[in-house]
Amino acid sequence: MDLRDVRAVLLDMDGTLVDSDAAVERAWASWSAEYGMDAAAVLAVAHGRPSAGTIRELRPDLDDAALETAAARQLALQYDDLSDVVALPGMARLLAVLAERGLPWAVVTSADRRLAAARLAAAGVPPVPVLVTAEDVTTGKPDPEGYLRAADLLGVDPARCLVVEDAAAGIAAARAAGAMVAALRGLPGDLRIADLDQLADLLGAGS
Repeated sequence: MDLRDVRAVLLDMDGTLVDSDAAVERAWASWSAEYGMDAAAVLAVAHGRPSAGTIRELRPDLDDAALETAAARQLALQYDDLSDVVALPGMARLLAVLAERGLPWAVVTSADRRLAAARLAAAGVPPVPVLVTAEDVTTGKPDPEGYLRAADLLGVDPARCLVVEDAAAGIAAARAAGAMVAALRGLPGDLRIADLDQLADLLGAGS
């Protein structure tokens, strides 16, 4: 993959820009206890996906009203749990390189706008030029809608966008959108990166 072809960078939030793993796991563990679910089984399918979609898969017995209540409860458990939410290593360097190269960027997250704003602020992420949340799409990851919307808002062909992801659902969404993928956590992508520092080095060298 020639990084000189990249015209925009689309970043996932949780696990990519922001280290919120502990907060996410605490919320799902509490939710699982309330709903009589095994927390480990829930966490195995929850990462990188909207709460409602995960709960629909886990609890197909819930009607629409009960599903909405369950999803709202799961989000409520996360809103104020920000004590250990921090930026992931390399975040500042990566954003500096994007500015130097004049590359527009966006954040595409499965969180709702309130949660996204809270976590980005807690982690010290500067104002996001384009933020696409669960409230901006009809279908969340692994559907490509969020990444397609971000590319459209930036005015860039999805095929010239580099998506940075740390979850299988997000990688599937990026691929379905036709974007290039830089994958964290050893996941398969067009480019495998150890952290955002490495991506900053690669993008800086490709200018």
